[in-house]
Amino acid sequence: MGRPETDEPRRSGSTVSARDPSVDDEKEVGLPAESIKSSQAAEDDSDPVPAAAAELEPVTTKAHSVNHVDSIPNGGLIAWLQVLGSFFIFFNSWGIINTFGSYQTFYETELLRSSTPSAISWIGSLQAFLLMLVGALTGPVYDAGYFRELLIGGSFLVVLGQMMLSLCKEYWQVLLAQAFCIGAGTGALFVPSVAILSTYFTTKIASATGLAASGSSLGGVIYPIVFHRLQPQIGFGWTTRVIGFIILATLFIPNTVMKVRVLPAQRRALLDLPAFKEIPYTLFVAGAFIGFMGLYMPFFYIQLYAIRGGITDTNLAFYLLPILNSASIFGRIVPNFVADKVGPFNVIVPCAIISGILCFCLIPIPSVAALIVLCVLFGFFSGSFVSLPPKIIVVLSLRNRGKIGTRLGMCFAVVSVGMLIGAPIGGVILDAHGFTSVWVFGGVLMVTGGIIMGLSRGFKVGWSLAVKG
Repeated sequence: MGRPETDEPRRSGSTVSARDPSVDDEKEVGLPAESIKSSQAAEDDSDPVPAAAAELEPVTTKAHSVNHVDSIPNGGLIAWLQVLGSFFIFFNSWGIINTFGSYQTFYETELLRSSTPSAISWIGSLQAFLLMLVGALTGPVYDAGYFRELLIGGSFLVVLGQMMLSLCKEYWQVLLAQAFCIGAGTGALFVPSVAILSTYFTTKIASATGLAASGSSLGGVIYPIVFHRLQPQIGFGWTTRVIGFIILATLFIPNTVMKVRVLPAQRRALLDLPAFKEIPYTLFVAGAFIGFMGLYMPFFYIQLYAIRGGITDTNLAFYLLPILNSASIFGRIVPNFVADKVGPFNVIVPCAIISGILCFCLIPIPSVAALIVLCVLFGFFSGSFVSLPPKIIVVLSLRNRGKIGTRLGMCFAVVSVGMLIGAPIGGVILDAHGFTSVWVFGGVLMVTGGIIMGLSRGFKVGWSLAVKG
């Protein structure tokens, strides 16, 4: 597969001037002598080069890099179009993951009645696992300049998997289509969409990431409603195809507007093992691993809990997941705006602990109203789990900005294991001990994850609560 000729910048070691010694290994391409002036007029995010300097040194321009903070635009039409494109990638990656609770309930009551809750939850867990793991593995592919291929290939796999799901009748068929095909496709899409934002934003990175990540919540609202409303009318097959056409239409947008701004001069390694010698990074990854193990207990089991517990009827129960995800839209945007002011650690730690406490509060739910309120609160506070970790990895890697992609990939690879085993363990606990034990399991994991993230903050910026971190 050839390197793209028009959409991505080329590398050129001979056309880039000397850099600040602190700069790592990423830079933009130098411009030919005859195009310096025109390119400066066309690109708002480039640094001005005096005309005299251009005449004396016609073959060089100032190097640009994610390490050169002044060269990052932090706004403008092209930059915000990347946020729009990332929004729809989140819509069709995490948004699909957040929808699985509706499939879990449908499979248990209709299509896959002979399978256990734990076996069915493996479908959603594998989907989330592959999103993270494949995303980590595609980091070096993105660095090599194949962003466009990842975008097109991932889009194709997600749409293909959704269409094949509409034909499935057996467990193994659903596993192949929904878990492996869609999961691998979302993995090809996810990490590049996060990495590209850090090349367009610095001071506004948390806000930009939060706006993009809100797409996952909107997807988690729209897709369950579409599934619930259409499935009784046109059947599982055609409902799944309709969702596939929505995916196809919305993925057309990022394929049209997204464009790589900067590429590394050298391909990054798949691993940066010295990062684990840094206590703040290691503690944060451990906290995220534990927290994500418990995060999806309500997402997977809240609808089934409402139906089996007689708290609400089947019709209203199907709307609990969209309610949870709609609140999560604000939980991805508002905390990120706050994080730009007070620091991402100071937001994600209390949000994680509160999410765990809310999981405990599901145990004594007495009424529909109380359940809906808890869904809203849990959706809001848990939203930071998805949207803030990329920002935190950036904060933990300020001296190694050229390795942010690698460090993101390693973090997501570890977290993916937690997501893989969390929901199936919850299914086993549900079979053996009931829903109360499931909520305790999820709550303990999220509170523990939040505490460990708090330790990471302490080692990074100190223990004073007044310090931005």
